[in-house]
Amino acid sequence: LDLSSIPLIKQLTHLPIIVDPSHGTGKSSLIKDMSLAAIACNADGLMIEVNNHPETALSDAMQAISSKELKVIIEKANKIKEII
Repeated sequence: LDLSSIPLIKQLTHLPIIVDPSHGTGKSSLIKDMSLAAIACNADGLMIEVNNHPETALSDAMQAISSKELKVIIEKANKIKEII
């Protein structure tokens, strides 16, 4: 997941940048950190695989997080957005 492309694309275009840390990393353990880093790089949004029971998901189980984990990401991302 190349987050250095976010500020570059922002400089070159007027388009919003949506980052997908689920598919970008393929590992649920990396989603929170990469999501917050993307927001810190001024991404406009995130696209995250969420499942109430990620361990039993029929698709993308290795890159899904729970709704509880998503709530934590949203709270922290909002704080980062306030700062930047």
